[in-house]
Amino acid sequence: MARRTRAEMMDDTRRKLIASARAAFAEKGFADTSMDDLTAAVGLTRGALYHNFGDKKGLFAAVVEQIDAEMASRARALAEAEDTVWSALLAEGCAYIEMALDPEVQRIVLRDGPAVLGDPAHWPSQNRCLDATRAAVAELRAAGILKPVDVEAASRLLNGAALNAALWVATCDDPATMLPKAQDAFRMLAGGLLVD
Repeated sequence: MARRTRAEMMDDTRRKLIASARAAFAEKGFADTSMDDLTAAVGLTRGALYHNFGDKKGLFAAVVEQIDAEMASRARALAEAEDTVWSALLAEGCAYIEMALDPEVQRIVLRDGPAVLGDPAHWPSQNRCLDATRAAVAELRAAGILKPVDVEAASRLLNGAALNAALWVATCDDPATMLPKAQDAFRMLAGGLLVD
């Protein structure tokens, strides 16, 4: 059997810590997850956590990044099934809002994420979503489908609307009931950008 390289072992350690942290943060939340919860389950030491992520917050950021990337991929897949850039943009925003029903997304990304990592608008993963929205808005505006609105402003407002709707759904008392209301409002707000 071939011996693993140092890089492969480090990558394996990172994967184990992220998987362990993802499960612990989903079950207990950031505040109630101990360093031992994160390391003991996968037979690693605190030193491995510190070496790879700096601290618990650094590991949490890596978990949020992973989940957010999965969310973006799921939303993009739904958008790609649409026939037009406009319907794809709406599908992606509504899909992001709907993911607020997923308990893992709800707890880690939408509840604990802003409390631990600050404003989601500054997360690298959110900026990649903004880039995709910006490209769609620019294409729609160039095609004359949207009013002559500033592309950056419209993109940030659309992304902010989807994010805040998801945050609202995730933290309300009855997320399943609020979801269609949030999605309808998102569609109506976005529709205001369309040329009459």
